[in-house]
Amino acid sequence: MWRLNVVRHKLRPQGTNLEELKISRREHEKALRQARRDQQLVSKRRLQEADEDDFVETAEGLLTKEQIMQLFQGIKHSSEERVNHLRTLRRALRCKKTQLTFVKLENSMHVLVGLLSGSNAVHQLEAAYCLHELSHSDEATVPLACLPATPYLLTFLAGQSPKLTELCLYTLGNLSAESEDIRKKLLAQGIIPALASCIQCPHVAVTEAVGYALSQLLQAKEAPEKIIPLVLQSGVTQDLLSALQSNPECGIGTAVECAWCLHYLISSNVNVDLLVAQGAIFKSSSLLVTLGGAVASEFSEEGIEQLISPLLRCLGNLLAGTGGEACREQIRDSRLLVALCAFIQAFLQTRTYIARESLWVMNNLTAEDAIFCSVLLYLNLVPVLIELLPFSKGINIMALRVLCNTAKKGPEYCQQLHQKGVLSALHTTLRMADPEIIHLSLELLHMIVAGSSQVACELVKQEGISLLEAIQYNSQEELRIRATFILDRYLSPQVLVSCTQIPWLQMAMRWKIIGQLSSEYLHIAVYLSYDVLSTYDFPAFHC
Repeated sequence: MWRLNVVRHKLRPQGTNLEELKISRREHEKALRQARRDQQLVSKRRLQEADEDDFVETAEGLLTKEQIMQLFQGIKHSSEERVNHLRTLRRALRCKKTQLTFVKLENSMHVLVGLLSGSNAVHQLEAAYCLHELSHSDEATVPLACLPATPYLLTFLAGQSPKLTELCLYTLGNLSAESEDIRKKLLAQGIIPALASCIQCPHVAVTEAVGYALSQLLQAKEAPEKIIPLVLQSGVTQDLLSALQSNPECGIGTAVECAWCLHYLISSNVNVDLLVAQGAIFKSSSLLVTLGGAVASEFSEEGIEQLISPLLRCLGNLLAGTGGEACREQIRDSRLLVALCAFIQAFLQTRTYIARESLWVMNNLTAEDAIFCSVLLYLNLVPVLIELLPFSKGINIMALRVLCNTAKKGPEYCQQLHQKGVLSALHTTLRMADPEIIHLSLELLHMIVAGSSQVACELVKQEGISLLEAIQYNSQEELRIRATFILDRYLSPQVLVSCTQIPWLQMAMRWKIIGQLSSEYLHIAVYLSYDVLSTYDFPAFHC
C-alpha cells in the first residue's frame, strides 16, 4: 500500500503532464488486477467428503470454550467415542474462533499429532482432516501451530492410502501458501523429492493434489532462487508434461494443476531451455489444438477454460522469451491459429481474459514469422480479427497488433489485408479515443497505403482524408505527425490526381493549375471528381 508523504492540498505535480498521470493510473490499476489474480491463485483449498454438507457459520453452530475443552478431553481420554469426537471437532474447526481456541489449549496439537502418527488408520485419517481444517485458516498463528505435524504429513505421501495421501498433499499446499518460514522448513524436510515421487502415483486425485501443492511452492517470491532449481533437478517436469492431456479418464483437474506449475516454471526464466528440450512447446501447442477442436465442435468438457488459460500462458511466454525464434520453428501446425480463433469466438463474451490471451499468443506467433502470417491469410482468419476491432478491454489493441505484424511482412501481405476489408475497419478505430489504438491504426494504415497505389484513391472515397485531418488536431504530437505524414506522402495532390480517371483533372495537373490551389480546394475537387464529374462525358483534351 502507498500513501502521500505530504498533505494532499499542498501536493503539486512537478514535471508531469496529463499523459504521465494516465500512464501512472494505468500502471496502478494493472498492479491491483495482478494482485487480485495472485490472491485467487494462491487461495487455499478445502477437501470435503462427498456426503458432507457445507458448513455455515451461525451463532447456534458455534461451540463455547467449555464445549471445545470437553470435546478435546473426549478425544484425549475416550477411546470408544474418539472417532465421533474427532469428526465433531473437524466440523467445528471450520469456525475461525474455534480454531484459535483449540490451538491455544494445552497439548491440543500434541494430541492431534500423536493420533496422526499412531497405528489406528481411522484415527490417522480423522486427525489429518482436523489438521487440514487448521491449515485452511487465514489466521497466521493457526497454520504455524501445524508445523509439528509436517514430518508425518510428508511421510504419508509414500503411504498406501490414496485418501490420506491426497489429504496430506492439500494440507501441505495450504501450509506452503502461508509464509516463507513454513516453506523454508518444508524444503529442509524434503518436500520437493517427496512430491517428485508422489506424482508418479496411479491415482488421478493424488496427482492433482501434487500439482496443487507444487504450484503453491512455485508461486512464492523466493521460488526462482530457492525452489525452482530444486524442482528442475528433481525431474518432476517430465511428469508434469506427461499430465498435459485432455483424456476424461485422467481428469481435467490434474492437467489444470500441472499446466499452472509449468506456467510458473516458464515465467521464472530459470533454465527454460530444459523445458523446451523436454517438449514443453509441442505438448502445450498440441493440447491447445485438441482443445480448440473441442470448443469449435461445442462438445468440450465443463471447466475446459481452466486448462486453456495456463496453456496459453505457457506457450505465449515461451514464444516471447529469448529463444522465441527457435520455439516458433517447433510449431508448424497451422491448426493452432484456428484453435486460437475458436477460443476467441467462444469466450469473447463470457471469459474475456481467454480471448485476450489467445490474441497475445497469436501476436507472438506472427511477430517474426512470415509463415504464420501467410497461414492467417490463407485460412481467411483476418475477418475474425476485424470483428474484434470495436471491442475494448485490450481486445482491439491485440487484434491490431496481429494485423500490423502481418502487414510488416511486405506489400503482398498488405494487398491481401486490403482485399479482406481492413481499410474499412480502420475507419472505426481511427475515431476511437484511446491513443494506443489510434497509433496502431495509423501504423497499419501507413503500411497498407504504402503497399498499394490504389488504396489512396479508395481511402478518399471512404472519407479517410477528413479522419486524418481530424487527427492532426490531436493532443499527442506523435499522432499528429503520423497523420500529417500520411496526408503529405500518400494523399498529396499529385497522388490524388494520378489516381482519378477524369481527363480534366489530369490535364489541369499537367498545366500546373491545381498546383496553385490550396489543399482544401483540391480535396473538394477530388470529391467532386468521384461523386459528380465522373458521371459526365468530357471531351478529350489536346495539348
